[in-house]
Amino acid sequence: MRRRIIKTSANARIPHLGSCLSCVELLTALYWKELQISSDAPNDPERDRFVLSKGHGAPVLFQILAERGFFPVKKLDEFGQPGSVFHEHPPKPGYIPGVEAATGSLGHGLPMALGMAIAQRIQGVDARCYALLSDGECNEGSIWEAAMFAAGQQIENLTAIIDYNKWQATGRSQEIMSLDPLSAKWEDFGWHVQEIDGHDFVEITNAFCLAKAEKTKPSVIVAHTIKGKGVSFMEDDNNWHYRTPNQNELASALEELNVYS
Repeated sequence: MRRRIIKTSANARIPHLGSCLSCVELLTALYWKELQISSDAPNDPERDRFVLSKGHGAPVLFQILAERGFFPVKKLDEFGQPGSVFHEHPPKPGYIPGVEAATGSLGHGLPMALGMAIAQRIQGVDARCYALLSDGECNEGSIWEAAMFAAGQQIENLTAIIDYNKWQATGRSQEIMSLDPLSAKWEDFGWHVQEIDGHDFVEITNAFCLAKAEKTKPSVIVAHTIKGKGVSFMEDDNNWHYRTPNQNELASALEELNVYS
């Protein structure tokens, strides 16, 4: 997955590699172990729903959906090309099977997932909604408005996942806004909170199980991750928020990742 993400970024000259590489395990676990969805019925009204609130991580979502059979992997050769529906952020629903919301303007994905979860409750649908947030996104007031409402209404079928890679566009998350203690803030807002290693599949899948078992509160999983995970010269280097690899860097990254393929 990481090899394809990097190739796609290099070919299209579209950035956000660091943000994509930090959440690969989270989305892989979600789509293979947790979400009740089917590529044969992407609009099933009783499906679980996932909103990529950190919309700049769209290349990961596209690769995941292709691998799950929502569309052919070959379609991703169109990424970033004129007239393509595959671009830097997810488009609105209807353009790509499996995409639930157009995102990228940060702070909107959690409120949208909350609305979907409330609709499921009203309709009596036994399904769950998930939203993946960036840590920098927790600067947005709309996140905390949604957090207050979800807890106040006991929307237990909603799970937020925070890709806590400690960076945002222009610097360290903690230095730009005082996020810490992040877990305690969510607890004070009335959420069921777990902290995990966001690159450990056992911890991730266990956290999803515990979130599903919680019947009185919405759940948030604070996943500690590394920006640029998997490529040594990209790890914890915020330059890869906006950079794309040149040919030498591409070759080095693919060679390093080759041990996993």
